[in-house]
This record gives sequence, structure tokens and C-alpha cells, in this order.
Amino acid sequence: MPSVRDIRRRIRSVQNTGKVTNAMSLVAASKMRRAQNAVLEGRPYSDKIRGVIANLAAQPRDDDTSAHPLLQVRPVRRIGVLAITPDRGLAGGLHSTINRAVAQFILGQDAPVRTVVVGRKGRDFMVRSGQDVQAVFTDMGDRPSLTDTTPISRLMIESYAQGEVDEVYLAYSKFLSTMSQQAVVEQLLPVEPASLSGAERSGYIYEPDSITVLGNLLPQFIEMQVYHVMLEAIASEQSARMVAMRSATDNANSLSEDLTLVMNKLRQDGITNELLDLVGGQIAADG
Repeated sequence: MPSVRDIRRRIRSVQNTGKVTNAMSLVAASKMRRAQNAVLEGRPYSDKIRGVIANLAAQPRDDDTSAHPLLQVRPVRRIGVLAITPDRGLAGGLHSTINRAVAQFILGQDAPVRTVVVGRKGRDFMVRSGQDVQAVFTDMGDRPSLTDTTPISRLMIESYAQGEVDEVYLAYSKFLSTMSQQAVVEQLLPVEPASLSGAERSGYIYEPDSITVLGNLLPQFIEMQVYHVMLEAIASEQSARMVAMRSATDNANSLSEDLTLVMNKLRQDGITNELLDLVGGQIAADG
């Protein structure tokens, strides 16, 4: 049976832990609001430009722009996956969910898969599971710029354009709400054409020509998609960390209250025993 002193020491330890988790929750909440605003502001643009590019890819062309490397559909001999995971833990089961989604995707493919990993949690998982890791990017920070993510997107573009991989997929955690994030694996390359009716397949007039226009537009589109996915992942990470730290703080407070009750009961038992000893001694003295 622990003593009152031991329980008091444990209460202080739990309370200190609760203070730390509460501070981490407040920091994560501040970062989450900033990341959430960035995601919600950029998502309409990302969705719109994706629709425009898909529409362009589905349009008939007079010249041979189907040979553009980022529009080519080839027999799948190797698949590339860009997995975006957190650098740090204390975010609940977020990184486990992403890693599980990537693992299930890899197991479901007939072709070999090569991965590019962002974040230490994904890197550690890929190394432990013996996956083919082409490159690792860490320490991207909480507020990456387009310049920070451009090397990642260019690596994926070059791998696809040079025929090292025949399909490229993005694996990340999509921000839905403060309490909800969804692990997503979606195709990035080749750009999937939109499903258009005959009337919608009217064609475009390109100036100077479609090869030049698409040659400049498609790489920038891929760079923007990778950048936006990074923002989604950061917002998901911060919201998951905020929820996890709030839960840890609530558990610490609850445990502290339970330990306080146990300590008070032990103190009360000790006082009762002392009173009984005094009464017993007095009775013995009177007798």
C-alpha cells in the first residue's frame, strides 16, 4: 500500500504532465488555426485548377501533344508513391493511419512500388517494412513555402518523365475538420482526363501552341498540387495533436482527482487509527 507521501508525489507528477500537455494543446491549436486557414483558402484553387487541367487533357488536339511526358499513359511496370507523414509524434494515431493506408496500397499493387517519403514517421515505417525508398525529406516545418516543396514535386516529375515510374500517387492525411482527418491515396500522374460529352469536347485554341502551353502549365500544376497536399497534411497533424493533447490533459486531471481521493482516504484512515490508539490508551490508563 503506497504511503500518503508517495501518492502526493505522484499527484504532483501527474499535474506537471497535465500542464505540459495543456501547453502543447494550446500551441497546436494556434498552429492548427493558421494551417486550417491556409488549407481552406487554397482548396478551391486546387480543385479548380485540377478540373481545368483534366479538361485540357481530355480535349482533342491537332498536334501530337499526347506525347507530353506528364500526359502519357504507359503500361505500369513500376509505381511511385509520395507519402507525406509527420516528423513528430504525439498526434494520436495519425501517422499510423497514413502508414497503414500506404501499406495496404502497396500490397494491392501487382507492380513494384518505389516511395518518396516526407516526414520521419513515414521514413521509419518504410525502412522497418523493407520498402524501396528513393528519397526522404524531413524538417519541412509548420509553414512550408512553395519553394520548400518544389524539390519534392520536381523529383516526382523527373521520375515519371524519365520513365523510372509509370504512375505516381499521393498518400497524405486530408483535413476534414478539427476532429476528423482522412488518409487519402490518389493519383497524381499521369494527369487523368475528365469525362466529357461530345459537346464539351470542343477543343481549345493554344497560343503559341499546345505543346508550349502544356509544357509550362503541367509542371506548375504538379508543384501546386504537392504544395497544397503538404498544407492538408500539416493542418491534419496539428488538429490531431491538439485533440490528443487535450485528451491527455483531461486524463491527467481525472487521474489527479482520483489520486487525491485515495490520498484523502488514506489520511482519514490514518487519523482514525490515531484516534483509536489515543482512545484505547486512555481507556487502558483509566482502567
